[in-house]
Amino acid sequence: MSDLHIDETLILDNMQAADADDVLRTMAANLYDHELVEESYIQAVIDREHEHPTGLPTKGPAVAIPHTSKEHVRQKTISIGVLDEPVAFGIMGEEKETVPVELVFMLAMDDEHSQLSMLQQLMSIFQDETQLSFYKNTKDKTKRKEALIDTLSLSRQGGETR
Repeated sequence: MSDLHIDETLILDNMQAADADDVLRTMAANLYDHELVEESYIQAVIDREHEHPTGLPTKGPAVAIPHTSKEHVRQKTISIGVLDEPVAFGIMGEEKETVPVELVFMLAMDDEHSQLSMLQQLMSIFQDETQLSFYKNTKDKTKRKEALIDTLSLSRQGGETR
């Protein structure tokens, strides 16, 4: 995953949103503005979330891990959204249940293996209440980026830039 793009511009703090679609649209548009995804990614990630919700109840702040298929991705990347107020996301694997999400880890992966691998690595964050609180409450984007790089075992030389 050394070609994964991560930088502070992809960490969106103090997000305010009316609903999950609003969160997804804002985060996906930011990825598009940074030329990391195709414009089609924006609607594709919203559509996929409607069909296959990604909300996860956790012991700390609840998370969502929206993503979509590789044809919408220019550069493998991850974005973090920190919501001021929780927003209801559908729970993964449930038909109608929702969870009040405070952290969104939006993935843009250019192959299925990378997406599965990323999801597995992120689970170590999602299962750790202390790490979730850190991502929710730390105001320093660089510290969040460095923590994510450490969790994902990325090289600091190649893992954080295009």
